[in-house]
Amino acid sequence: MKRARSQTRIDSDKPIIAGIITIKSEHPLWGYRRVWAYMRYRQGIFVGRNRIYRLMKENKLLITKQSKLLAKRKPIKPKPRADRPNQIWGTDMSKVMIASFGWVYLHIVLDWYSKEIIGFSVSFQSKTDDWLDALHMAINNRFPNGILDSNDKPKLVSDNGCQPTSERYMKTCSDLKIKQIFTTWNNPKGNADTERVIRTIKEDFVWVQDWNNPFQFQAGFEQWVHNYNTDFPHQSLNDYTPQQFMNSYQRKEELIPQKISLISA
Repeated sequence: MKRARSQTRIDSDKPIIAGIITIKSEHPLWGYRRVWAYMRYRQGIFVGRNRIYRLMKENKLLITKQSKLLAKRKPIKPKPRADRPNQIWGTDMSKVMIASFGWVYLHIVLDWYSKEIIGFSVSFQSKTDDWLDALHMAINNRFPNGILDSNDKPKLVSDNGCQPTSERYMKTCSDLKIKQIFTTWNNPKGNADTERVIRTIKEDFVWVQDWNNPFQFQAGFEQWVHNYNTDFPHQSLNDYTPQQFMNSYQRKEELIPQKISLISA
């Protein structure tokens, strides 16, 4: 027989439930793990993950698993993994229908190590120039002093679409000494990190709002990218945000020369 919950426990659950509902109203497709991480690491509310799961389940706030939509996987070559920033970037595109206007196109460049969106463009078409706009933004963000003199040039992963395989796009990458990597056919994991962020954009930004025009959409997307980089905890990053994870890496790199000098002394 299940023991009845005390009134004290019920009362202590109420503000937590209210906090969960507030987060879910802004991010309706967040699961209990990300809700817990956001409350703990972004809001400073120390509450157990199992408790968050229980409260979301009791209040019907959990995400329903779509088992019918799961892809059937075959044995394939594992994807490359980044172990430092600017080692592997991924780029991809998605299109969004604005009812009163038509299609607009999103292009992003993602750092696979920090999961940070470092370049993007929103346009009325998806041409080579639009893909290059996102790439140039990423380069300016990560290499403000120029990429050609850097010894840490990234590899760029993309699919075999006509834009990243166009002569001008490939020549630009070659001139910048960026090595392109193209995913193999029938390999959904080839650009999985980037495609997962595209899915997050759709779930957390595109599908939950109505847009009146492409200019409103672009302004909203720019703000969303900022929030994603600075305010979204990632389980794969030990619940850091992409920017926190990048800052943590940079602090560690700054400490290495100090340790070497102390050992030498």
